[in-house]
Amino acid sequence: MRAYELMVIHHGDLDDVAVQEQIKELRTRIETSGELKKFDYWGRRRFAYEIDHKTDGYYSVYEILAEGGALDETERSLRLADSVIRHKLFRLPDDEAERRGLIGDGAPADAE
Repeated sequence: MRAYELMVIHHGDLDDVAVQEQIKELRTRIETSGELKKFDYWGRRRFAYEIDHKTDGYYSVYEILAEGGALDETERSLRLADSVIRHKLFRLPDDEAERRGLIGDGAPADAE
């Protein structure tokens, strides 16, 4: 299993209910592909610069354990989603994933 981090920014024009529905669908998709270890909803934030003539968006961050290539379909759906301004999926280095408690014995390294 590999550890991944995914950040998604939804359009700021959406209302909170619509964003929560989108997040729920995304979490379901992630859980079918791998194991969602941590979810962090940052809420509505202002951008440092305009993106597609937008000035703010809803941020959410996911920490995921999955096999290599298991999240390809999830990433494809994010690229096609009209409600998503940006997303970034990257594989965490093993030492960072172990420090966060995603792999290894399951306890964060700084907990000792």
